[in-house]
Amino acid sequence: MCGRYSLTASAEQIVEHFQLLRSVKFQPSYNIAPGQKILNIVELEDGSRKAVNLFWGLVPSRAKDKKNSSHLINARMETVQEKPSFRSAFKHRRCLIPANGFFEWERLNGKQAFHIHRTDQQLFAFAGLWEQWQHEAETLYSCTIITAAANELMQPIHDRMPVIISPGHYHQWLDKTADAEKALRLLNDAAYTDMTTTPVSDWVNNPRHDDERCVQVC
Repeated sequence: MCGRYSLTASAEQIVEHFQLLRSVKFQPSYNIAPGQKILNIVELEDGSRKAVNLFWGLVPSRAKDKKNSSHLINARMETVQEKPSFRSAFKHRRCLIPANGFFEWERLNGKQAFHIHRTDQQLFAFAGLWEQWQHEAETLYSCTIITAAANELMQPIHDRMPVIISPGHYHQWLDKTADAEKALRLLNDAAYTDMTTTPVSDWVNNPRHDDERCVQVC
């Protein structure tokens, strides 16, 4: 699964990496948790990309209400085309979720926390889906992160991992007209080639903690 991550890049770095036409407004964070509004990259009808802030915890459009609905922070790659909560979003509302790293906890030896990041510490992007829930005059835009079975890097830590989209595949992933089967083939672990895992202190365990100590090597 993916339940915590970091995004500490500057607005300028995000604009350059994702080739955005407009500036980005967001709050960098070392410890982003579900239930917050998080930065997403979506593609507009003209093919340009826009940064938007969406609620992390997808509320299906068919949900009766947003309060009591299950806020789905992750969607499993294996069933993303079949589950009613994700099926339509996978076909029509794919997004990229920028990150500098994510956290996972290895439970066999005292729940050690790890920060998983690129070896060069640069930006990357999770594969995400977004949804619009609307009831009368109220509208909520929410998102989820797609996960897959752990690869060789992640298996010693956890049995699941978030899917990362390679920069060369950003357009294919965001393209609303792309065939869903082609989009599914982008959900592989090739983007983990330059990733590494770093043990960090238990400071990150508390979602209220948001500073450099969250990624400090222990």
